[in-house]
Amino acid sequence: MAAKILVVDDEQEIADLVEVYLVNEGFQVCKFYTGREALSCVEQEHLDMAILDVMLPDVDGFVICRKIREHHHFPILMLTAKEEEIDKITGLTLGADDYITKPFRPLELVARVKAQLRRATKYNTSIQEEETGECLLVSGIRMNRGTHECWLNERQLSLTPTEFEILWVLCEDRGQVVSSDELFRRVWGEKYFSSNNNTIMVHIRHLREKMQDSTEHPRYIRTVWGVGYKLNG
Repeated sequence: MAAKILVVDDEQEIADLVEVYLVNEGFQVCKFYTGREALSCVEQEHLDMAILDVMLPDVDGFVICRKIREHHHFPILMLTAKEEEIDKITGLTLGADDYITKPFRPLELVARVKAQLRRATKYNTSIQEEETGECLLVSGIRMNRGTHECWLNERQLSLTPTEFEILWVLCEDRGQVVSSDELFRRVWGEKYFSSNNNTIMVHIRHLREKMQDSTEHPRYIRTVWGVGYKLNG
């Protein structure tokens, strides 16, 4: 069955363009021009992904993102204004998985969507089948990939699928530096990292906050400047 994607943008030309490209790729699209209509769709439809514009006339994309994350784990891609760096960081902090800035190339958007859906499909399959039983135990971090559960020193952490996958990769490669390029490849399934994309940085910061870790004196995730990230093991 084709993935069903929510698209909301008050700029009708952009929403219509995104719909055309996604439909051409075989996806089902629920398209709206207002935040309230989008929220109603989230409550009524079974969705596989959401593409949310930040600036909407009624309910902004941040509110929709937060509402989605209260009950759903499907991927969220934020559309942000090019000059508004704070929008990108805010969206990721609220639980978005990725962002793309306007103006954007439709084919790049499609590539991002496919990458997110591949990762989500892999994640959901492991939970539904519960057949792998994969577990990791590193430096007080206990992770179960089959149930998407993570504990730190017996305290359960509430992680988004993206945060879980990033921490899993760092645990797998404990003691080794993992570059941002490598994290993108292994978490998102393809490489579209660029030097001005701070997606990984924000997810790492959010992970540290949930783990009550320090940037200056990290007990768990350490930044190796100019190289990547490393889990102390």
